[in-house]
Amino acid sequence: MKKLFFIASFFMLLGMTACSSKDRDVLAVEQLTHRLIPQYADRFVFEIVPDEDRDYYSLESKDGKIHISGNNANSMAAGLNYYLKYYCLTTVSWYADIPVEMPDVLPMVEKPVVVEAKVDNRFFLNYCTYGYSMPFWKWKDWERFIDWMALNGVNMPLAITGQEMVWYKVWKKIGLTDEEIRSYFTGPVYLPWHRMANIDGWNGPLPMQWLESQAELQKKILARERELNMTPVLPAFAGHVPAALKRIHPDANIQYLGKWAGFADSYRCHFLNPEEPLFAEIQKSFLEEQEKMFGTDHIYGVDPFNEVDPPSWEPEYLAQVSSDMYKSLAAADPDAVWLQMTWMFYHDRKLWTAPRVKALLTGVPSDKLVLLDYHCENVELWKSTEKFHGQPYIWCYLGNFGGNTTLTGNVKESGDRLDNALINGGDNLKGIGSTLEGLDINQFPYEYIFEKAWTIDVNGQDWVERLADRHVGAVSGSAREAWQILFEDVFVQVPRTLGILPGYRPKLGDNYNKRTSNEYDNATLLRVWELLLEVPSCDRDAFEIDVIMTGRQLLGNYFLDVKKEFDGFYKKRNVPGLKEKASEMREILSDLELLNSFHNRASLDKWIEDARSLGDTDELKNYYEKNARNLITTWGGSLNDYASRTWAGLLNDYYAKRWEIYFDAVIGAAEKGIELDKDELKSRLATFEQEWVESTTPVCIERNGTLLDTSRRLLEKYGPRIEKSL
Repeated sequence: MKKLFFIASFFMLLGMTACSSKDRDVLAVEQLTHRLIPQYADRFVFEIVPDEDRDYYSLESKDGKIHISGNNANSMAAGLNYYLKYYCLTTVSWYADIPVEMPDVLPMVEKPVVVEAKVDNRFFLNYCTYGYSMPFWKWKDWERFIDWMALNGVNMPLAITGQEMVWYKVWKKIGLTDEEIRSYFTGPVYLPWHRMANIDGWNGPLPMQWLESQAELQKKILARERELNMTPVLPAFAGHVPAALKRIHPDANIQYLGKWAGFADSYRCHFLNPEEPLFAEIQKSFLEEQEKMFGTDHIYGVDPFNEVDPPSWEPEYLAQVSSDMYKSLAAADPDAVWLQMTWMFYHDRKLWTAPRVKALLTGVPSDKLVLLDYHCENVELWKSTEKFHGQPYIWCYLGNFGGNTTLTGNVKESGDRLDNALINGGDNLKGIGSTLEGLDINQFPYEYIFEKAWTIDVNGQDWVERLADRHVGAVSGSAREAWQILFEDVFVQVPRTLGILPGYRPKLGDNYNKRTSNEYDNATLLRVWELLLEVPSCDRDAFEIDVIMTGRQLLGNYFLDVKKEFDGFYKKRNVPGLKEKASEMREILSDLELLNSFHNRASLDKWIEDARSLGDTDELKNYYEKNARNLITTWGGSLNDYASRTWAGLLNDYYAKRWEIYFDAVIGAAEKGIELDKDELKSRLATFEQEWVESTTPVCIERNGTLLDTSRRLLEKYGPRIEKSL
């Protein structure tokens, strides 16, 4: 009897294991659906239809339910997103606190839909995103974001959270002290640039609490990403070492890397030459420790010399460096594939000549190096590098620098470029990706690019109209017209470090032309805002973001016009004119504050609250807040205002006060009939900025009225002024 029971139990367990293995993808996408739209989850049926040659999904209605099939959970998630976008007219935000807004009744799929992937790999993220948007995220934030990536078919995310704990263990084994290691790391928001070997120590030492909590968070991130058929890209050793390593290995070939972004020498990074036996030892130790903690998917981000000079520019040296780096990877993991961004080839294009690029790329065996063509909306490097000399590459849209809150991105042109690359980019074009630096922007360009990875038969005009429909939640003629203008005439400029003048340090006669100029007339944006505000009522989050982003760009552009008048009055020493224009600029700043206050992702208090919530002592809370304040204002080095954000709270508490210092100095000089002391003004501004960064005074944001009513009132106020200024 016991034997029979054992046999029965064995086969039951075997059956359960087989079922679990067979259905784990179905379970994963069912759980995703329940997280996003729990009240509708039982209306969907998911089915695995294995296919080893392609990713694909299909949709149809059966027995009153929506049936979605696919070859894995990732494909089925993309199929679910297709249904949500094109049938339910809804947009899933990448933010956890924004619910998915659904119709009362689920629409049926009139006829079956079948969609195939055009490329195998869909990459997402940038080292910088981990600083500009994600440093204070908790699991609930990551959980939604990973779901968003799955919905958009991303299957190769950059996954670099928690690596400092791995490095801590490696350096400790080698013999470095706790102080030497944690002082080598930067503060949490600056870790992306530490990881890319740009700066060491800035805003450090890194608290042990951070190292421990991030390592635990990474375990959850990787488990969920793998559950949804993603191949996370983990880091590997690229030669960046603590200066203190020289204490233990005084004879090792360790050299300074080049200076970066105006930082003092004390923050420069050190590089261990890959020819050194110590290099391979560190690589092996790191990958072994990382695999113990996080597992491996055998693809590693390795990015030497990003925005810094290598020890030598000789092609022979560069070829040897890449060859030795890869050998150290392969020795530690025979299945290793090296993934590298190619941003440096564009950023330092005068130095990265064709022979040097070729030397670095061909030092690695064929198909063992995958390149991210990083900034294709501007420069497609595959065209100037003989298609990366045959190495596999991924076409990427960047679209945002510094998390700047501005309307930018040549989205339609980028789509055309991508279409051409898929035809003419060569057999070694292996994927589509996006490398945005910050998330606090309109997410539609990234949805547009990732949708092009699939055979979805929607032309440009129809796509934009449907985008407008789902932002409103219904068909709206005025919203459709507004979005056609945005798509055709506003989102046309190549992204760079862009913002609106209120968010930049005031200077007399210097209006940051490269940062504040636009390739459209402000009358065009005024028409867009008018059309958006014709929508009778709407509580859709995506629409609210459209209204805020358009309005703040419109008022910011107008602020620039008024500033030019202000400066003109200074030249004439016209004090009444100066006071009049200063008063109008204050009014614009106040109204920008009010407009942004209606969304927590356009507000400073959310950013600071998230930072402080990570600390478990007052000391840690203050430390995280300082990091949060520092990054979005003074940054460090020569990067003041690089991460300019037109946020409520920041406008009133920081930007407006800087402008008051400017108004006071300029008007005072005009009243006295003397030249403005620009050095004194700069010093006063810098003193205020640093005091603000060091402050922990709570940010208070007043929120009154409704977004639509407020926006319509602002349109009525500023519309005639803007028209007059054109």
